[in-house]
Amino acid sequence: MIDLDGSFGEGGGQILRTSLSLSLLTGQPFHLRNVRARRSKPGLRPQHLMSVQAAATIGQAEARGASLGSSDLVFEPGEVSPGKYHFAIGTAGATSLVLHTVYLPLACRTSEPSEITLTGGTHVNQSPCFHFLEETWRRYLDLLGLHISLRMRRPGFYPRGGGIVEAHIQPCPGLHGLRLESCGQVTRITGVSAVAGLPEQIAERQARRAMNRLRQHRLENDIQLEGWDDGPGTVLTLVLNTTPVPTLFFGLGARGKPAERVADEAVDQAFAYIARAPHAVDAHSADQLVLPLSFAEGPSTFRVAEVTSHLLTNIAVIRRFVDRDITCDGQEGDAGTVRIDAATP
Repeated sequence: MIDLDGSFGEGGGQILRTSLSLSLLTGQPFHLRNVRARRSKPGLRPQHLMSVQAAATIGQAEARGASLGSSDLVFEPGEVSPGKYHFAIGTAGATSLVLHTVYLPLACRTSEPSEITLTGGTHVNQSPCFHFLEETWRRYLDLLGLHISLRMRRPGFYPRGGGIVEAHIQPCPGLHGLRLESCGQVTRITGVSAVAGLPEQIAERQARRAMNRLRQHRLENDIQLEGWDDGPGTVLTLVLNTTPVPTLFFGLGARGKPAERVADEAVDQAFAYIARAPHAVDAHSADQLVLPLSFAEGPSTFRVAEVTSHLLTNIAVIRRFVDRDITCDGQEGDAGTVRIDAATP
């Protein structure tokens, strides 16, 4: 039984999700104390509880302490089974984070495709939105030899939720390592300014503000307007033409939040990334790549635009389950390089 303290490092839900995935991948049970101890509302919230329940379902596992508000969890995995699964969070909790929990065991520990339907939030704060999964995350996985197709059937914003995402996961007989020192120069930015259940002029204002600021920095850009059903909510996405994978940043609307501020949030993130030349893997993708790369056959090296607490915490958790040398040079807040040695024969 691997004993983990949920208050170390970033002290949030990532420790839980990574531990669940690793337990299913390695067959090792774990005991997690102080779940999400560093958050304003510690313990299991709905999206975290659904991550536990989803992992237990696909892995025929026993989970003790799996209840709302619980700060102590014991998870004992069984055999991972492919199939069709539907996981409903019941709130605007992030569908992307539940998907992050189960995709790798389903891909790497089964020999048949799986289909997952997730209901909850598709565009919510402090988690990857659907468009990030589609434009950036999924394409990085393609490079590693792991193939997932995604579809958003309905958007879901805070606080209503109700979004629906479908993921089709192909079995992956072996993951490839990654060597990436630079993501090239950013010369063009595309994107989407979308509203769901709100006036189109909000999308127009978001797009106008973003395009004006991008032109001032002499960046070629094209932002399309979209209107979605359901909602209410708004989002502005910016896709940078980095290589070998595009990099996406986004801003989200909220009650009383001007459309221009939504645009500024996305543009500010893009400018901060561009200023860190030579361009490298974005901070959000960096910690998400370490987990699959820790199971790749060959070694990996990739530069990161920013070393974050999430990245360092993820590396620490992975090393508790996997006998692999994983290092990250660079101070937190600065650029750095992640290195993962070849797997031991």
